[in-house]
Amino acid sequence: MSWIKAVGIGPGSLEHMTLQAMDALKECDVVIGYNTYLDLIRPIIQEKQIIGSGMRHEVSRCKKAIELANEGKKVCVISSGDPGVYGMAGLLLELSAKEGLDIKIEVIPGISAVNMAAALLGAPLMHDFALISLSDHLTPWEVIEKRLDSAAQADFVIALYNPRSHEREYHLDTALEIISKYKPKGTPVGIVKNASRDKEKVIFATLESVPIEDIDMTSIVIIGNKNTFTIGGKMITPRGYKL
Repeated sequence: MSWIKAVGIGPGSLEHMTLQAMDALKECDVVIGYNTYLDLIRPIIQEKQIIGSGMRHEVSRCKKAIELANEGKKVCVISSGDPGVYGMAGLLLELSAKEGLDIKIEVIPGISAVNMAAALLGAPLMHDFALISLSDHLTPWEVIEKRLDSAAQADFVIALYNPRSHEREYHLDTALEIISKYKPKGTPVGIVKNASRDKEKVIFATLESVPIEDIDMTSIVIIGNKNTFTIGGKMITPRGYKL
């Protein structure tokens, strides 16, 4: 029986993939994904048919997966992190439903980059948090600004995906300006680059000392709430337990 599985491969290293994800990749006939992510798992998919493409070809990848499944293939469509967090799962399900197809689609969760980054920083996500992407490729920047303002005003811990690129050099500056309207300048900020991959780097800063030039698309930025603190090289957001 053919199927499609949206597989989360985790943040980058094979050791952070789930056993369920490993099993799916072993059982499939074809693996489809973004070229950079395929390279991360190439040692375990060498015997498979591999179909890769570049950025912004998500729709064509999903359509190809559906086409191959209709031909009787077992197909894995990979996402970094978790496929249901800015990943391929929703698009696969949406396209399948839109076309009225009767294909079994399963979502295989993975460790999200924000979870990996938080673990490397300590425990900054112990209380309510908001995860916001600064990419305006699919979401209007005006909408992103409103979400940043609301999350900062509500004093959520805020994690930022896609913080800075060559096309969007100043979005992070604007985001930090918005957040600084509601959070003190000394609020702890953690930055993790290339979490669990080569050249991994962990940076601790404050809201007034964020090293903008060190941040790129491989980075996750986590900004604390009013109770977040750093101690012993760890960033901690208290849950509220009485100690």
